Amino acid sequence: MNSSEIIQHLPYNPTFLFVDKIESISENTVIGNYTFKSDEFFYKGHFKNNPITPGVILTETMAQIGVVCLGVFLLKEKITTAKNLKIALTSNQVDFYLPVLPGEKVTVFSDKVYFRFNKLKCKVKMVNKKNELICRGEIAGMIAL
Repeated sequence: MNSSEIIQHLPYNPTFLFVDKIESISENTVIGNYTFKSDEFFYKGHFKNNPITPGVILTETMAQIGVVCLGVFLLKEKITTAKNLKIALTSNQVDFYLPVLPGEKVTVFSDKVYFRFNKLKCKVKMVNKKNELICRGEIAGMIAL
């Protein structure tokens, strides 16, 4: 399953899809990126005259790339025949270090902690183009087919 096939199977519409490309993926890791467009819906109110990407959106980006994309890859045989994916995600202690501004490209690195009974837990981190740490934490998700 290649990058575009994985993205095609994600249960998100473009207004809430935070995955541009999967750079690499294996049974244990995934690396992907997303560029935050300057006209994203959340910049209008976060913050007035000083748009910054909300932490919850950064967490969602790490979850989509680091957990959901990896989960789709790990369940590839089952996913290709499924009509509707149902996903539940939880984060555990996400720490934030740097802001993300409109137009900024981020890269997410994810390492599998465990995968059993369709539940996947990963250690994730996000860096900017200078390879500076933006945020990191642990995110778990469960995929129901």
